[in-house]
Amino acid sequence: MNATDTHSMNPDDVLRVELEVCRSEHRDLNEAIDALGAKATADQLTLQRLKKRKLRLKDRIALIEDRLTPDIIA
Repeated sequence: MNATDTHSMNPDDVLRVELEVCRSEHRDLNEAIDALGAKATADQLTLQRLKKRKLRLKDRIALIEDRLTPDIIA
């Protein structure tokens, strides 16, 4: 997707694309953390950094989902 495509999309569509990118990266990080954690010689600093990145992505995903979900007055 290039910059022209992004300009022609409405804001919710842009958020949906970003949401899918974040979810994909979150899954990839989860797999990397599992693979690294399975090694006996796992680099703990790298593992910790990956986990922090995964948490930041989780927060970003929650933020985007909240923006996409309409407010319902109960």
